Formats: sequence, C-alpha cells, structure tokens
Amino acid sequence: MIRLINAELLKIRSTRMWIGMLALSVGFALLGLVFLIALAGADLGGEQGIPPVTDPETVKAFYANASGGVMFMMILGILGITAEYRHQTITQAFLVTPRRGAVLAAKLISYFVFGLAFGLATVLVTVAVAWPALAIKGGSTSLIDNDVPVILGGTVLAMGLYALVGLGLGALIRNQIAAIIVAVGWVQLVEAILTFAVPEVGQWLPAGAVRAITSTTGGFGGPGDLDTLPAWGGVLVLLGYGLAFAAVATFTTTRRDIT
Repeated sequence: MIRLINAELLKIRSTRMWIGMLALSVGFALLGLVFLIALAGADLGGEQGIPPVTDPETVKAFYANASGGVMFMMILGILGITAEYRHQTITQAFLVTPRRGAVLAAKLISYFVFGLAFGLATVLVTVAVAWPALAIKGGSTSLIDNDVPVILGGTVLAMGLYALVGLGLGALIRNQIAAIIVAVGWVQLVEAILTFAVPEVGQWLPAGAVRAITSTTGGFGGPGDLDTLPAWGGVLVLLGYGLAFAAVATFTTTRRDIT
C-alpha cells in the first residue's frame, strides 16, 4: 500500500495541474481578503457595511478567506481520476495491481494527504497577508483568539475532504468536462441558492459544513446570519460527504468496465 500511495503522490507532483489549482486557491482567498481589507469599517454612505477590524467577526472573516479555495481542491480530485480514464492510464494501473480497491484506496489516501498540504499552503499565505493587515488597521493580531485555530485547522481539513468529494464525483461521472461543470455549478450556483433560500437545509450541505468548521456564517467568509452547525457538527457532515463520495468511487470503479 505504501508503494501505491507513493506512486499516486508522484503522479500528482509530476503534472503542473496542482500548481495551477493551488495558485487559483490562493488567488481566490486573497481576492476575498483584499475585499475585506478595503471595506472593513468603511463608510458606505450610510449603508451598513462590513464591521471594523475591532469586531471579532471581522477578524474571523480575514482568516476564513483561506477556505474560499476548497473548490479548486475538489477540481484537482476530479482531474485525478477522470484524467486516468481520459488517457486510459487507469487500465495500466489495474493491470499492474489487479486489486482495484487497493489502487483506489491509495488514490483516496494520497489526495486526502495532498489536500491537507494544499490547505496548509493556502492557510499560510492567507495568514501572511491577513496578520499584518489586521495589525496595520488596528485589529487583533492574536492567532489563538477569535477561533482562529479552529478556522485555520478547519480549512486544512476541508481541503483534504473536498479532494475525496472530487474523486468520488469524478469516478461517478468519468467525463472530465462534465464532472467539472457539475462541481462548479453545484458550488457556485445550486448550493448558494439553496443556502439563501432554505438556510436550514444549507447548513447541511458541504459549503455549510465548511462555514461551521471555520466558524463563519456569511459569504466570502464574512459576517452574516446564516444558520450554521457547531464546529464538530461541520466536521462530521463534511467527513460524511467525503466518505460517501469515497464509497461511490470505490463502488463504481471496482464494478465497471474500464475500457
């Protein structure tokens, strides 16, 4: 199993796709952070805007922007399995290791671990920008208050679990373009609509779980009043989604014809 995991990790590192997804993840997180830095406490002509950085919820929002890139880890997970079908390298992998379950388990473990590293990198960049920005604007610079450890740790965990969701979705659909369209459409459109239309349902969706484990309740990781589970509940919900999609990946891959 260790050799299979090392082989899968080598597959990930041997392409530049992960670099592009990481750049997009970091860029998406920093875009939201710049938005918060510019508008936190700003006078919007009498309109109620984002509270100043002295508000604990705004401090949370600064660090929670790191979780905005989870979608790109899901896309990387989709690419990790659909590219194998597209280029028929999955056939060679199963010929070398006929036990398909072992191959897929190694892939799931590898992408989960890579997702954790992916999340850690995004978190470190976000902290490197958020911390001095808070210091300059007079906000809290403590990394142990305002649920900051929960937010940052939850983001890392979310990245790893979203990789499992991506792998499961890719194994189910197989077509690379279709799987990505479904994933992006769900995250950016369907789930957003459900969350605002039926908040009590939205809190049980993957994005709602991310809000829970990162202790945030609004868009762009910002303040808001959306229904949110406790942090431990968010972990269990997201873990459930990750394991469910991993089970889907195992079932569909071991029972289908490959070519």
